[in-house]
Amino acid sequence: MQPAISIHNLNHYFGEGDLRKQVLFNINLEVYSGEIVIMTGPSGSGKTTLLTLMGGLRSAQEGSLKILGQEIKGASKRNLIKIRQNIGYIFQAHNLLTFLTARQNVRMSLELHDRYLEQNLDQLADDILDTVGLSHRVDYYADSLSGGQKQRVAIARALVSRPKIVLADEPTAALDKKSGRDVVELMEKLAKEQGCTILLVTHDSRILDLADRIVYMEDGCLVDADSAIPLH
Repeated sequence: MQPAISIHNLNHYFGEGDLRKQVLFNINLEVYSGEIVIMTGPSGSGKTTLLTLMGGLRSAQEGSLKILGQEIKGASKRNLIKIRQNIGYIFQAHNLLTFLTARQNVRMSLELHDRYLEQNLDQLADDILDTVGLSHRVDYYADSLSGGQKQRVAIARALVSRPKIVLADEPTAALDKKSGRDVVELMEKLAKEQGCTILLVTHDSRILDLADRIVYMEDGCLVDADSAIPLH
């Protein structure tokens, strides 16, 4: 079976010239369809950087990074757009459009996909908002929602198009224990029902048991948690 995410000898740098600093070192990782992988590790260890590379939000510099069999490194803008259409991305900072309602924020995600354009987009948006417990807030503007409610809208927006891969950056950070677990269980249900792959960056130890596999990042390397030896 071809991995949904395949990373080999990936290195990444920030800055130029004398200020150039390596932030990811020889990353090797494969994640398969339907798998839920949690990535954890200290702040500043490179987890979010790796996640944004997988999502095509940064350009891969060295090594190979394939999403659904397509190489991201050196991909054209057109191909990157096609790859991104198969990915639901949940940002830690919500990234909602404050001048839109919860329904409109979620609906925007559907409007990027031709296969949904003949369906009732408002109903699809309302259904997923109901699933994340926000049926009573569909007409509220993002600015009038609490932090936890904004995060639920962001999760609904990522899941509504039934993506093949979900990349989530601290999706439970603004949620209480029960809400956080409910949200991750919802993502787990999606993974099992649709063969969706989920890679979730978190510091939340309360949800680690929901993962099929846990990988650890430390100082820009994937490491074995027990021995702290880079998995190169």
